[in-house]
Amino acid sequence: MSHDTLVDRLRSEFLEMPGLRLTREQTQRLCGVERAVCQSMLDALVDAQFLCVKPDDSYARLTDGANLARAHPAKAGIRTGAWSLKVS
Repeated sequence: MSHDTLVDRLRSEFLEMPGLRLTREQTQRLCGVERAVCQSMLDALVDAQFLCVKPDDSYARLTDGANLARAHPAKAGIRTGAWSLKVS
């Protein structure tokens, strides 16, 4: 398999499993590649700002755990007879 194909495969693993964190050794076993090839793949994804290295030396998506805009609950109006209540 080409290097680019392996990098794309690894990227898809992280996209399919949000929150995934892997060490270099776990990534090496998952992809079935030699240590140098594995490190090259991980470095390519870090350089592309897709992955980051956590303090425990595991790799995770750079956007995992980011403060993304959170959904806000919708406000609904409820009518009960002549009264109109606003629920928030």
